[in-house]
Amino acid sequence: MEIIYQLSVNQIEDLHNLYKDEWWTANRTFEDTKKCVKGSQICIGLIDENKTLIGFVRVITDFTLKALILDLIVEKNCRGQGLSKKLMSLIKAHEDLIDVKHFELYCLPELEIFYSQFGFSADVGGIRLLRNVSA
Repeated sequence: MEIIYQLSVNQIEDLHNLYKDEWWTANRTFEDTKKCVKGSQICIGLIDENKTLIGFVRVITDFTLKALILDLIVEKNCRGQGLSKKLMSLIKAHEDLIDVKHFELYCLPELEIFYSQFGFSADVGGIRLLRNVSA
């Protein structure tokens, strides 16, 4: 396994194929996937010996106050090998994110226990997520 910080066109295709199998990303188009990667300040991928993307996470950040962790995903056949932990550790240790005061992410309630090992908590002082859904 190798760590990469920039995805090739083929690896963006791999990412899009990973997205197709998840309820939260299944409706993304290939164009959406390309735009998400391009619009993120930090992308971290894990590739196998064939240069195929097997794990991915991206971050949107101002490098000082906030960093939003998005799209943590691992190929189904590679789950249970600690790759999600590896990706989270790479984010937390990333030199460009050292000064960030708050890391945030979205997750289902059943995943809170996983993210709690990295210091994440649902206790955010009563703050609520508000969303405006556009076309």
